[in-house]
Amino acid sequence: MELHQLRYFCAVADTGTFSRAAEQSHVAQPSLSQQILKLEDELGARLFDRLGRSVRLTDVGKAFLPRARAVLRELEAARGDAVERKETLGGLVAVGVIPTVAPYFLPFCLTSYSRKFPQVQLTVVEDITPVLLERLRASVIDLAILALPVRGHEFETVPLLTERLFAALPPKHKLASRKALTLKDLRDEPFLLLRDGHCFRDTAVAACDRARLHPQIVFESGQFSSLLSMVGAGMGVSIVPGMAIEKGSRCRYVRIADEQAFRTIGVATLRGRSRSRSLQAFLEALRALAERYAKA
Repeated sequence: MELHQLRYFCAVADTGTFSRAAEQSHVAQPSLSQQILKLEDELGARLFDRLGRSVRLTDVGKAFLPRARAVLRELEAARGDAVERKETLGGLVAVGVIPTVAPYFLPFCLTSYSRKFPQVQLTVVEDITPVLLERLRASVIDLAILALPVRGHEFETVPLLTERLFAALPPKHKLASRKALTLKDLRDEPFLLLRDGHCFRDTAVAACDRARLHPQIVFESGQFSSLLSMVGAGMGVSIVPGMAIEKGSRCRYVRIADEQAFRTIGVATLRGRSRSRSLQAFLEALRALAERYAKA
């Protein structure tokens, strides 16, 4: 049984003739008549008595008509709901973000988006990259904000911004007044780095590898704030991205003179998964914030 057969059946019942029903349905009369016959064959009963140029519902047709109309009404209601949901901003947007981005880049975006779209329920989870990617695969979150690139053909990624890496030095360090330095200049220094599992640790270690430096790691943490407090106290040096620079801290920040000493922050989504208007609006808010951040 096809939906167009139900439409044709209702049109014939409403107009009383096959010709007017065909005209109303914008279909050739032979095609409409053939579809009515197929519907009757499937039901195993005649729906109309053919009385010359007019038709009249049989008892079976009279009983079938309200059910056919109910099916078509439900279909129209479902279509209306789908269109409304597509065009309306609302529902839930679940965001994942890595710890080395969450406290610096995300708060303003979340606040401005929630003010603009209060009907959208935003949820945010902070975790390391491997965990966020697993949550994307399982559709637990809608997008992840993390460092690019990421592994996996199942993900679509969009870069948001690129930021340079800096050496964080104690305030009285002999190199603190420089505008730039190489990591080789820090070969004799104790290092404070993020612990394993954080993608930025891999970024920092890769920068050391390019400089053929094997850092003596004396302290590890899951937060830049802890590293910078220890650096400010003179415990050693560290490597941080531009957004983690704390202007009020005791540390001194010197740009690392390495053309590859940068990281790219972007968004990852699950390839092929549809995007609601609410999610698309959040992506646009992220891009706008990234543009302002780059100009700052």
